[in-house]
Amino acid sequence: MADFNNAKKHVVKAISFFGKIDVLINNGGVSQRSLLVDTDFEVDKKLIEVDYLGTVAITKALLPHFISNRKGRFVTITSLMGKFGSPYRSGYCGAKHALHGFFDVLRMEHQKDNINVTIICPGFIQTNVAVNALTGDGSKQKSNDQATLNGMPVSVFARKLVKAVESNSFESYIGGKEVLGIYLKRFFPKLLHRLVLKSQVR
Repeated sequence: MADFNNAKKHVVKAISFFGKIDVLINNGGVSQRSLLVDTDFEVDKKLIEVDYLGTVAITKALLPHFISNRKGRFVTITSLMGKFGSPYRSGYCGAKHALHGFFDVLRMEHQKDNINVTIICPGFIQTNVAVNALTGDGSKQKSNDQATLNGMPVSVFARKLVKAVESNSFESYIGGKEVLGIYLKRFFPKLLHRLVLKSQVR
């Protein structure tokens, strides 16, 4: 994802296999589990490079192909952390918030080209995202957390993702009770702040 210079080469190679591309699912990324004050700047930089700039690079490399075809869809997997924050995820939240800004504008600028954008915001899903999360010095956490272990099965998440794409949703929130954070952030931000501080976030 951080190999920005080769994004165009990857697009050309993919088109050579299939003749055209209809959908790009941006699902590459890395999470974080470390307090802001304990996190090396290089870790923040890596999170931005992988989670944000890598996605932007491959998206912009493919965009002219979609414009030429007068059709295309970007499906970008961000996170509920792209809508509200949580301790131990400062750099991750920052990168995911940035994706929302970028793809909202892409949707606006290229609706005229029949290009659609669906942003998927997962909550806790049973993946290795926590195991592979970066700690303050850039090393992997190498352990799971209870919230992820008790999260939504990947197969259920995948079905909900497909449904959101097929219905041309602008934005879809997929998860358990953590999805309520979206609405608390909008209407009761101080309440969300208190609830997050009381919850087990690691």
